[in-house]
Amino acid sequence: MPIRRRTRRIIALGAAVGSSVLLAGCGSGSRAGGPAMGDFRPQVTVVTLHTQPVTLSRELPGRTSAYLVADVRPQVSGIVKRRLFTEGSLVHAGQPLYEIDDSLYRAAYDNAQAALQKAQANAVAAELAQKRAAELIKIDAISTQDNENAISAAHQAEADVAAAKAAVDTAAVNLGYARITAPITGRIGRSAVTPGALVTADQSTALATIQELDPIYIDVNQSSADWLQLEQEITSGRIQSQGAGTPATIVLENGAVYSQKGRLQFTDVTVDPTTGNVLLRVLVPNPQGLLLPGMYVRAIIDEGVLPNGVLAPQEGIEHDPRGNATALIVDAQGKVEQRHVDITRAVGDQWLIDDGLKAGDRLIIAGLQKVQPGMPVQAVEAAAQSAGAYADNAGASPAADAGPAAVAGPTAVAGPTVDARAATGVRPRRARVRHAAG
Repeated sequence: MPIRRRTRRIIALGAAVGSSVLLAGCGSGSRAGGPAMGDFRPQVTVVTLHTQPVTLSRELPGRTSAYLVADVRPQVSGIVKRRLFTEGSLVHAGQPLYEIDDSLYRAAYDNAQAALQKAQANAVAAELAQKRAAELIKIDAISTQDNENAISAAHQAEADVAAAKAAVDTAAVNLGYARITAPITGRIGRSAVTPGALVTADQSTALATIQELDPIYIDVNQSSADWLQLEQEITSGRIQSQGAGTPATIVLENGAVYSQKGRLQFTDVTVDPTTGNVLLRVLVPNPQGLLLPGMYVRAIIDEGVLPNGVLAPQEGIEHDPRGNATALIVDAQGKVEQRHVDITRAVGDQWLIDDGLKAGDRLIIAGLQKVQPGMPVQAVEAAAQSAGAYADNAGASPAADAGPAAVAGPTAVAGPTVDARAATGVRPRRARVRHAAG
């Protein structure tokens, strides 16, 4: 009999402890500001979508090319006497680069000068003869034929002088070509010849190449399909094009962003039949000479502005087994609704929505795993959650350190399973008491 009384006392004590735990949990949940007991709707975090101007950009591969390129070639034949520049240095337009042996060309120039002097002397004699003939014809001292011959000889002498002057100019040009100068300002590469080499006029091999590198071009390639889609969107008015002068950000081969901004110069009017790409040319300042011709870079080009774009957080967009994008929203009645959406591209950590979602929709971004379409839910804005006004699904609350009373948080959120959890919260304590009594 004493053992039976002791057992009844232990059972009564366990029931009292269980009841106190349940009452403490309910009271703590109310004080923590959690959902009221009996509201079994799960809480989800939502973001209310809105429209905003979105700048559309595309990252395209490209290679650098010089702004100006000039191949240095000889225009006269001869032996190279001297090279007058340092390979890889900056040369200026008109700066001498090579000297060719000019002995023959100087002799030709002197010969032309002498021929000019001879022609000028003949012209003086012919002019004097024509003047005497003009006086003699007045007194019929000579025939008309002789007078006309004198006039013709004077004119011919003038023509000989003009021809001699042209010959002098030609000889002077050839003599000047013996000193090869830089046609443009820029960086000059390695020399293909050394002093003592024989060069010929109009040879196919360049002596050196000069490239102007500030500014520098970047030729990028865009697929014709993307270009066509962009043009159609611009034509329809959905996107506002920025046209020529669109800014571009350059990303170098090592992933670093180039300090200078580029500008889109033009879009080519021909599609490459081998690649299906359209060439776009970007002009970039290169004051430090960091960009060299032939380097591989990537250009992020602003294609246009979407005035009323809708951006959705990526964590709120899921894909079904077929790869179709879907989203769950909370409708006006507080129920979950599934939407099929079309996403155009990623903009930072968000998706640009083309169809399926609109401004004002409340997109679920957290708690997706415990809801399904048609289920009523409690929607909490993400901004309120970040401010501490939302208790997460793990049951965290200001009363989390209150011991067993904190169990009331998750049991209230768990919906229809709240009674089972309350029961399991008591029975283990009774079992522990019995075990202790044994």
